[in-house]
Amino acid sequence: MYIEQLYTNCLAEAAYYIESCDESIIIDPLRDPEPYIALAKRRNTTIKYIFETHFHADFVSGHIDLAKKTGATIVYGPKATPQYEAHIATDGEIIQLGDIQIKVLHTPGHTPESSCYLLIDENQVPQAIFTGDTLFVGDVGRPDLAVKSDLSQDDLAGMLYDSLQTKILTLPDAVVVYPAHGAGSACGKNISKETSSTIGMQRATNYALKAKSKEQFIQEVTDGLAPAPKYFFYDAAMNREGYQSLDAVMKEHFIGLSPVEFERQAAMTDTLVLDTRDGMTYGNEHIPGSINIGLNGQYAPWVGTMIDTKTRLLIVASEGNEEEAVVRLARIGYENVAGYLSGGMSAWQASGKAVARIISVTPAEFLKADRSSVTVLDVRNPGEWGIGKLREAITIPLGELTDKLSGLPKDKTIYVHCAGGYRSMIAASLLQRNHIGHVINISNGLSALIELGAEVVY
Repeated sequence: MYIEQLYTNCLAEAAYYIESCDESIIIDPLRDPEPYIALAKRRNTTIKYIFETHFHADFVSGHIDLAKKTGATIVYGPKATPQYEAHIATDGEIIQLGDIQIKVLHTPGHTPESSCYLLIDENQVPQAIFTGDTLFVGDVGRPDLAVKSDLSQDDLAGMLYDSLQTKILTLPDAVVVYPAHGAGSACGKNISKETSSTIGMQRATNYALKAKSKEQFIQEVTDGLAPAPKYFFYDAAMNREGYQSLDAVMKEHFIGLSPVEFERQAAMTDTLVLDTRDGMTYGNEHIPGSINIGLNGQYAPWVGTMIDTKTRLLIVASEGNEEEAVVRLARIGYENVAGYLSGGMSAWQASGKAVARIISVTPAEFLKADRSSVTVLDVRNPGEWGIGKLREAITIPLGELTDKLSGLPKDKTIYVHCAGGYRSMIAASLLQRNHIGHVINISNGLSALIELGAEVVY
């Protein structure tokens, strides 16, 4: 028996490869199937099954493409209604893989069809459970992503409580917990940075598992939930209904454009230039009106949060990163890329076209500046405010900024900061695009300001 966690930092997502004898399964694969095919080939196994824990909302799963390329059977738990061929397992069903067994545990709550998969070894001992978005390290799945007219958020939270109590917490303490996400995913609100744990450790440390009653559990897991990114419901539908192959997406949308053609297309209605370089490079020079969301951070989730799924995109990337920028968008269902700037910003400047800039200052420079008539914008999330806030700062989480631009002054200097510097340049680019204020980015964020003695309030 062999287990390998395949973790993707950008999406804070974990897929899994499990093998026994010469057979293997993949759990919750990303959209690009080739890494899983290559792994199975390297390990000299045949991919027999592809297990899906639920209809994912934060990424487009690779189950359909992978099944077509390998002949593997897609498996869902009870209540799943995919619009393509799949095996819908019953609760408690045992699926054999070589010398081991996978037991299907229906665990509704995050979504009605959510299921976990319990790995039982050749000696009939439970070894590991693959919990999808039902149980994370330090948290549980949010219960507000599959609300129907006859099923409220509280109804789903109550179902989640029952699933955890009757299906998960009855397992031995030594069983290893392998969730679908780690810290940074919007599928939970308090997910730990660790990507695996044990039932015993979670029983002892996970706040949600310590609730004394179902009522307390419902209150705690629903309190303070940030709005789900808008693309979540779009992706869940794609995963349920099906989608075109990644190969077809790349053939249609991975197109190099000259500066002249890029500029012409950028002027089209509902088109946005997305600059994927790191924030400091973007600040030094960029195409006027572009938005910066760098590949060096949680690129795809922030695109899904900040940009509507229907927006037509043109990509600027550092040379050699163009394909990665398009593939990572396809992973969250963004298939509306019209092309990328061939030759990057070097080609743009060589053609004599205009560039814009956003000044960045160090934390030390900010603290020395005259701040008597400026606006300071803090774009961190509420969960990060515990370490303090600058006394003079306005707090607007980055995910809410688009809807709150009208409340910001248009004629003042606006200093923008986040925790470390990545999100503040996204915010600064959005402000500049909308002609709001004279924008200055604070590099390295609040953590660096606090180290230098900045006064904060709580």
